[in-house]
Amino acid sequence: MGGQQKMLLSLSDIAKKINTYQNMYAAQAKVSHFDSLMVLAKNPNDKLNAVIKKAISLLEYGDEVRAVSLLEQSLKFVGANKEGRVPVLYWLGTAYMRLAERSNCLKGHTADACIMPLRASGIHKDKTGSQKAIETFEAFLTEAPDDKNYMDGLWLLNIAYMTLGEYPQKVPKKWLIPNLDAPDYPMKPFVDIATDLKIMVDNRAGGSIVDDFDNDSYLDIVTSAWDIGIDAMHYFKNNGDGTFTDLSDKSGLSVFTGGLNIQQTDYNNDGYLDIWVLRGAWQGQGGPWGEQPNSLLRNNGNGTFTDVTIEAGLLSFCPTQAATWNDFNHDGWLDLFIGNESTTGNKKYACELYLNNQNGTFKNVAADWKVDVKMFVKGVSSGDYDNDGWADLFLSTMDGQKMLLHNKGLQGDKVVFENVTETAGFGKEVYRSFGTFFFDYDNDGSLDIFVCNYEFERALSYYFAKEALHQSQDDAGKAYLYHNNGNGTFTNVSESMGIHKVAFSMGNNFGDLNNDGFLDIYLATGNPNYQSIVPNKLFMNVGGKKFADATVSSRTGNLQKGHGVSIADIDNDGDQDIHVEMGGAYRGDGYPSSLYMNPGQNSNNWIYLKLEGTKSNRAAIGTKITVKFHENGQERMVYRELNSGGSFGSSPLRREIGIGQATVIDEITIHWPASGITQVLKNVQPNQLIKIKEGQEGFAQAPLNKLTFKKADGSIPMCAPAK
Repeated sequence: MGGQQKMLLSLSDIAKKINTYQNMYAAQAKVSHFDSLMVLAKNPNDKLNAVIKKAISLLEYGDEVRAVSLLEQSLKFVGANKEGRVPVLYWLGTAYMRLAERSNCLKGHTADACIMPLRASGIHKDKTGSQKAIETFEAFLTEAPDDKNYMDGLWLLNIAYMTLGEYPQKVPKKWLIPNLDAPDYPMKPFVDIATDLKIMVDNRAGGSIVDDFDNDSYLDIVTSAWDIGIDAMHYFKNNGDGTFTDLSDKSGLSVFTGGLNIQQTDYNNDGYLDIWVLRGAWQGQGGPWGEQPNSLLRNNGNGTFTDVTIEAGLLSFCPTQAATWNDFNHDGWLDLFIGNESTTGNKKYACELYLNNQNGTFKNVAADWKVDVKMFVKGVSSGDYDNDGWADLFLSTMDGQKMLLHNKGLQGDKVVFENVTETAGFGKEVYRSFGTFFFDYDNDGSLDIFVCNYEFERALSYYFAKEALHQSQDDAGKAYLYHNNGNGTFTNVSESMGIHKVAFSMGNNFGDLNNDGFLDIYLATGNPNYQSIVPNKLFMNVGGKKFADATVSSRTGNLQKGHGVSIADIDNDGDQDIHVEMGGAYRGDGYPSSLYMNPGQNSNNWIYLKLEGTKSNRAAIGTKITVKFHENGQERMVYRELNSGGSFGSSPLRREIGIGQATVIDEITIHWPASGITQVLKNVQPNQLIKIKEGQEGFAQAPLNKLTFKKADGSIPMCAPAK
């Protein structure tokens, strides 16, 4: 039996084992369990508790009608008993909200569906669910002004009115959260065209990669979802004519299920991008359900993929969604660091570092290299923060601690990593966190660090409501930005940079959406709670001096749970678009993925670089790029390090760099990681894709045909304006 068949059998076996009520995400099993508890209940309170939990499980399973019916019956059962009414009203309002979403945003999905503030085709046609939610939440707010979930109900009430086109004018003044629709940082609105292009995948939480998997210079889309045994991977090939073809079955990817996060790599240096699938995240809490294998899917170069995990020596069973590929020892081959999840009171899973043996196999050297960390790791990023030429590691954890591991280079045949968390300034930065990445937000040539606080104990609507009402609260869910001081230390500049806002980012990535040369940030938000109906967030980088919230004006603030984020110019029109894999943790909380097309924000110019390593890894990950140009008489420098971006979501490995109003690029400097070779290109014309090979003089211009995306019937859903 081959390695792929063994992997598929393993996944099938795991799918059966995790379908137990003890697994908090196995909704169907939980419904049956609470059915039994209802029968066995010996007093009214126990029965009511079991009924509410069954209703919640029905919501998690996607049966809103039965959940509503059960909660309505419970409301009659408790009568005037406040202690019983309040939790029932809270969950009944929630159930009606999800019923409204299913009846409108899912069954009648449009480009405006669930985009906050709701407008145009986003307004619900079937008004019943939202009307009942309003009625129920108003009763809840009236009867329970001191309840711990009051703010949740207040936020959801305002959203329910918005779904009917009645916000703010019809929201009772005492319950109005004002200015949820107020314009923010000005941007031309993006348009979600995933439905029109038939690349919309209605799955649970999952990953996203946008990159060129067949080397035709057009960017394809690969997605995953975390439900083993049910949610398959999808592969949409960009045909280069304004359409996509679903090659999920033909490529062999559709046989693989599960995978909260996915990343591209070229582990064998053959020039074809392979796929790394991460499984088991969050499911190590309370049981062994997270002991799931990751997968290395080899790109065979003929449009198909094969699972080579076992043959490559990468098989392990640890809960994770966090990893990073980089050449940590400068041998010209990509290695793999995996951040596993060790939770309090449960089995510990050490982080893994697989050294590439240069023959298709890997060896775990984590213990030998002293990076076998045992923490609840949720995000990992690699980058050379101190410009010594070696890729370092940053770990974001739910334990509260961050960890910065400085790569001191080779000593003999080992790479030495030093834990510099304290000396770098992260020792006192104690808060649970999720998504993270290295990036140079101010173009000073040193990589800075973004990381976002994260909680899952309560609904995020509570925090968003308090922030919107300007009420004091702690730092739960807020974004953090650390400026690299260039001397091995970092300074927390979150407040002064305007980014210390409530976000609760899971998926995340960065790109230059207006081609001004400064990196912007898109955050996919959420947690498993059904009351966590909050917008994804877009922060625009204003000249490296501050970040401005552009969520409302850009029309990218989807209220559904967001996960993997990829930022890329998918239609080759000179501005970057945003692909987001949507959907929550539970089967009943799935949602279609989005592709937000950028209409073009200005007339700024750009340059796209596709690099190929020869002595360095072929994918050129870790290569440093400096672009020098003059704009309005001022010399400017833009710095980039090549990678796929954030810790949850993968952007393409071609670098897409904005240069503002510059009409010529004075210099492009490429510094290759393994060889140390530096190549300099002078007087390069903008607005083109160029290919640069390590050690080879000059560059080759690559074709970059602008695409006009079309619906299946041939009509055009959106055409970017001419530049």
